[in-house]
Amino acid sequence: MGDTYVHGYDPRENLRLQDQAATLEELLHGDTRYPAGSRVLEAGCGVGAQTVTLAANSPGARITAVDISESSLAQARQAVAAAGYTNVDFQQGDLFHLDFTPASFDHIFVCFVLEHLAQPVEALRRLQRLLKTGGTITVIEGDHGSACFHPDSEAARKAIQCQVELQKRAGGNANIGRELYPLLTAAGFASVGVSPRMVYVDSSRPRFVEGFTKKTFTAMIEGVRGPALSAGLLDADTFDAGIRALYRTAEADGVFCYTFFKAVAAKAQ
Repeated sequence: MGDTYVHGYDPRENLRLQDQAATLEELLHGDTRYPAGSRVLEAGCGVGAQTVTLAANSPGARITAVDISESSLAQARQAVAAAGYTNVDFQQGDLFHLDFTPASFDHIFVCFVLEHLAQPVEALRRLQRLLKTGGTITVIEGDHGSACFHPDSEAARKAIQCQVELQKRAGGNANIGRELYPLLTAAGFASVGVSPRMVYVDSSRPRFVEGFTKKTFTAMIEGVRGPALSAGLLDADTFDAGIRALYRTAEADGVFCYTFFKAVAAKAQ
């Protein structure tokens, strides 16, 4: 894709993505199901964290999962095979130069991909060419600016901003969730509908405390400590205080909220 994946490709990141997918499966994917016989393109499948759910929810659909990283594809193949699904084909490819015949897919699924692209509208336009007329695209993205928590912490907000800034410098946008409607509209899609999907976490939801607050969001911010300090975005003491504050929200009296945005649009008639 020609853009930088700011989170990296190490095993710890793979585990974080798997934790995120498992925790958010119903919230983000419960209403995504494709008819038997339909051809579905997953653009930017990564390590297959979402692919397994797609295959499970739409067993009669034929899914083609594409990613630019061969190592990620290898992990995705393994994940899908381990789950026992046989309705997924994998192919390496650059999202901006996919080797498919125009209008060859009934549906396209894009999750946590646009945030890493410097030209998201152009990416959407190129994907639209692969859709049949009337076919749909589903796009899911997060928005780091939506994070709020108790106890509040200025240091935590500064640590989060480090990740946002690093992603911006890499050509991406960690706050892209709020922009899905204008992006899809600018790309020429019709019938664009966007729904916010808030993750609300308190101690009455221990699965989310572990799977989202700790292992997904805080782990992601903690993972950019080295690059953030090297770039001079924040001093070590403040960054570390911010991480402690994020973990503090996972305690008995803590609360953490984050909003994802899910858009569904159609190729114009």
